[in-house]
Amino acid sequence: MSEKNKKQVEQAPSVFDSAWENLLENENFIEYFLCDVLEDYVTKQRWYGGKSSKLKYIELSEYFRIQQHEEVYYGLLLEVNFEEAFYQHYFLPIAFVSDENFAEKDRILPVSINGQEGFIIDALNLEAFRKLVFERIVTAVPNDKTRVRYHNSVHLTDKEYRSSRFMGMEQSNTSIIINDKYVIKFFRRIYSDTNPDYEMSCFLSEIKGYKNTPPYCGSINIVDIEGVMVTIALMQELVENQGDAWEYMLKELKMVFGNLAAKRINIDKLPGTQMFKSLEINDVPPQIIDWVGLNLFLKLQTLATRTAEMHIALGSEFSDTAFTPAHFNGDYEVWLKNRLLYQFQNRLNIVENNISRLEGRSLDLAEKFLEQKNDIRQRFVRFDWTKLKGERIRIHGDYHLGQVLVQGDDFYLLDFEGEPESTIRDRKVKQPPLKDVAGIFRSFHYAIYATIFNSGKDYPFSQDALFKAGEILYRYFIGVFMGRYVSLIQEHNLNIGYTQERIFILRYCMLEKAVYELGYEMNSRPQWAVIPLEGIMSIINETNN
Repeated sequence: MSEKNKKQVEQAPSVFDSAWENLLENENFIEYFLCDVLEDYVTKQRWYGGKSSKLKYIELSEYFRIQQHEEVYYGLLLEVNFEEAFYQHYFLPIAFVSDENFAEKDRILPVSINGQEGFIIDALNLEAFRKLVFERIVTAVPNDKTRVRYHNSVHLTDKEYRSSRFMGMEQSNTSIIINDKYVIKFFRRIYSDTNPDYEMSCFLSEIKGYKNTPPYCGSINIVDIEGVMVTIALMQELVENQGDAWEYMLKELKMVFGNLAAKRINIDKLPGTQMFKSLEINDVPPQIIDWVGLNLFLKLQTLATRTAEMHIALGSEFSDTAFTPAHFNGDYEVWLKNRLLYQFQNRLNIVENNISRLEGRSLDLAEKFLEQKNDIRQRFVRFDWTKLKGERIRIHGDYHLGQVLVQGDDFYLLDFEGEPESTIRDRKVKQPPLKDVAGIFRSFHYAIYATIFNSGKDYPFSQDALFKAGEILYRYFIGVFMGRYVSLIQEHNLNIGYTQERIFILRYCMLEKAVYELGYEMNSRPQWAVIPLEGIMSIINETNN
């Protein structure tokens, strides 16, 4: 038992003269629970996203019952207010248990309710609660008009509860595996709107029949006091897999860089290719195929196919305005520039305030980044919607190798919540589909440089030689992906613009993504800031040549 739990066991229970069914109406309980208990509990949870800010106070926005027959639990919608004058909302389901065997994990408060001693705990740790939630989804009625709305789909075929377990160590949400067949994701950070992951999952698998995302099976939404639908949980089919594409790519790249010595390849004689040039595998020189292997390029084509199919599905709706394609316009340009210039200034401040934490190549690149800040800022300002003829659609929004599952020779795309820093409304803004492509390209770049930084000492080459090989490899990855992606997109008449427009948008979005990544790395692991800095300077140098 952890020290935290031992301390709570020793703590005398708080006494309240209310039945569990009425406890949330007890003002003394609410005041004590919010101020003296939840502040300490919430800030220690993995899913709490306010660790870099100073908590001011927590309010109970509202609560609702999650129940079946006489079995009652509460869902709390918490408003966490910060000294920096902003707030976040979180979902916390709670249960009361009197048997100590049911309270071994995540005890929140020892209490005595109407003379019965026990514990208030996070209800997700109680199998009875997980069973109840699954059964409420299974028995959901069509067109539910009650306040707590359960829903299921035709993909929910196994309707008898047998077992449940936690999926793993997630940061922002908590996922439960049911019957080894379904996954219920409980959203911890919530918003006054339906969650994009819920919307996109329903749309892709229910409306468009897109096969390469976990099928939508059910959900829970709550209608809040303002009448807004708020997503609490999403249930999908569990997709058997061999891990995510990030781990797969790192494993492949270790072998690719190992081949440089094993096959006695002269890096200086490796043929290069133009950035963003679309390639078929037959266009890739034999020397590159011999170095990398054919299989990895075939996998990239498959990933490009699944990405294109996702965008084709998202761009083929003409009745639901939330998904109808749109053209670029002045409102979008203003929204984009305001957002990116604010983000860029934030990253400048972070680098300037933390540059002393950097050394070596990271420091050199950070200094160049600061020297060229006006050039980078102007690149964001140069977005001119009147020159763009392509369409905007709903997109994944946070597309990278970690959001892709590997299943044999195929890929499944998941986690459509969008960029964590963005507001819920920004995540639903229609964007050029090439923004997702730019995200996966940045992920390729990350994987290549992460391999060099983490395993470079294992190869008998200088770091500069490995960088050179990595940049050549990166361009072929992009070329083969683009060759398949663009071909499929054009075949299905989704307008992503003419060649120069595509290149402009890719550069623009890749620069945006690299600047976004820089903030995370500087705050979390400064030694990795070299990767987005390499990406930023690579894009700047590419367009200057």
